[in-house]
Amino acid sequence: MKTYTLRPQIVVGRQEHHQLQVLAMAGTGHSAEAADDLLYEMERAQVVPDAAIKHDVVRMGSRVQYRTDTGECHEVTLVYPGQADILARRISVLTPVGTALIGLRTGQSITWTTRNGTRNVLTVLAVFRPDPDPEPDLAA
Repeated sequence: MKTYTLRPQIVVGRQEHHQLQVLAMAGTGHSAEAADDLLYEMERAQVVPDAAIKHDVVRMGSRVQYRTDTGECHEVTLVYPGQADILARRISVLTPVGTALIGLRTGQSITWTTRNGTRNVLTVLAVFRPDPDPEPDLAA
């Protein structure tokens, strides 16, 4: 059983930080646990001016390649709940993996817990910059 917890420093732009807090506090279309997890990440995030976000930081709309501690590699795009489409590999920031990814940089690893309570680790392998200003669709 894994007993370690990795919680690296994360960085979030000021506008996105605000939007994600509003999303988590809205309380519609997602569980209280998902909201709490996202709020926890926003509380511990280093909030910086939007223009200061480096290209290798996961933000909304980023396409991300990551590897799990089981060696599986995945490529997903991080989106707001209303834009999620698992078949298109567009995952909501309110999923456990989505919440774990936000604010990480290439090379960072984080421990995250699945919906069934299993603890895992993922490592960001690459981040591809999102399209300019993805529209926040805060609906779930």
